[in-house]
Amino acid sequence: MIASLGRVLTKVFTKTAPDPFVIAVGLTLLAAILALVFGTYPGATTSAEKLNAMIDAWRGSDGLWKFLAFGMQMSLILVTGHALAASKPIRLLIGRLAGLPSSAPAAAALVGLVAAIFGLINWGLGLIVGALFAREVARVCATKNISVHGPLLAAAGYMGLLVWHGGFSGSAPLKMTTEAQARDVLPASVFESLETGAVPLSDTLLSPMNLFISGGLLIIIPIVLWLLTPKHDNEITPMPLDDDATEIEHIAGEVSGFPDWIERSPIVVWALALMLVYAFVRFSTKDGFMSLGPNEVNIAMLALGLIMHGSVRSYMSAAEDGARGCAGIILQFPLYAGIMGMLASSGLINDFSRFMASVANETTAPVLTLASAAIVNVFVPSGGGQWGIQGPIALQTGAEAGVAPAKMIMAVAYGDQLTNMLQPFWALPLLAITRVKAREIVGYTAVVMIVAALWMVVGLLVF
Repeated sequence: MIASLGRVLTKVFTKTAPDPFVIAVGLTLLAAILALVFGTYPGATTSAEKLNAMIDAWRGSDGLWKFLAFGMQMSLILVTGHALAASKPIRLLIGRLAGLPSSAPAAAALVGLVAAIFGLINWGLGLIVGALFAREVARVCATKNISVHGPLLAAAGYMGLLVWHGGFSGSAPLKMTTEAQARDVLPASVFESLETGAVPLSDTLLSPMNLFISGGLLIIIPIVLWLLTPKHDNEITPMPLDDDATEIEHIAGEVSGFPDWIERSPIVVWALALMLVYAFVRFSTKDGFMSLGPNEVNIAMLALGLIMHGSVRSYMSAAEDGARGCAGIILQFPLYAGIMGMLASSGLINDFSRFMASVANETTAPVLTLASAAIVNVFVPSGGGQWGIQGPIALQTGAEAGVAPAKMIMAVAYGDQLTNMLQPFWALPLLAITRVKAREIVGYTAVVMIVAALWMVVGLLVF
């Protein structure tokens, strides 16, 4: 039954879903229409004035260009994650694990599990490891005469984005670990309502609730993917495996001069890596590991990647390959920032979130916040950007309903990660590596999303 549902949804999305960039443009136009029709702009009394106010919000520093710094952080998470995933130790691990599955259902389940585990460590690492592992499993299974469904394996490789916000690169919890970061995103009244002025990771990512929800997803995801596996050969589409563009080029041959030698020598990368390691240790001892933020995550990922590659040439080759996956982020991030600017300036996001708050109580507030975050994420697929919009309202709602700030933070985080399974923006690097189209995987990811949503709701109600 579940496999049939996955096939039906895949056929629907295959026939109807456009390219992710087209979706971004379409959402921009939809947001503009909603902002003009239902939005309110102080001082704007005519349609022309509302249009000008909306365009000013869209093109301004809080619109198209608001995510420039954050976009750089996300690009670095992707590039450093890709470089680490492409290092020899990780690729050897991928190769070893790829030989484990003895059936198509086991292959899909294992890819989903590996992608989710690495996604909890770092979303960029999980995304790239998931993609590379999906391709390697498809290749190994082909040598074993095991027929595996390429789109399902690619969907399994995307599972890191279903759990990432409950892991150590989650934007919302990371942006609340220090008072400075909390002040940047919260109004003074909301900030003052926090007992400590900040929320440590022990209350969010390492809380019993998150361990229950994120740990449970590591079990649920492989089971659902196992059940989604097509059973008949005529339902299987192989993954394209020719001309593998993910291999890192290593130029062999004799060393020709000092520049060539220094590029291959571990001296440069080890010198930088040691400085980065010391900087991370210094941060951990001075500010505490529970105050970990996006910059510290990038420091750790860069240091690990440099150490595992062992040379400038190898690391830069991997980083350049990873940077190709940033094209979608670079082009689409401004569009989604512009959408955020229009919806925020028109008051629509505040109105929507406040409506949810008006019907919420201590029990329902986290669940309704999850639901609203899931909807907002379709329009603004950025964990950090979404937290900037919805975080203050979520915390204010929690304060009024008697819900702890940490729980409201995670409710936003869970809603944000949930609809990544419908919004293909972050899948762009994976699609480039697996050469599978977004509309071919969304039917399968949607089924996993539904089951995961039920589990998240259970967790929010129990804790």
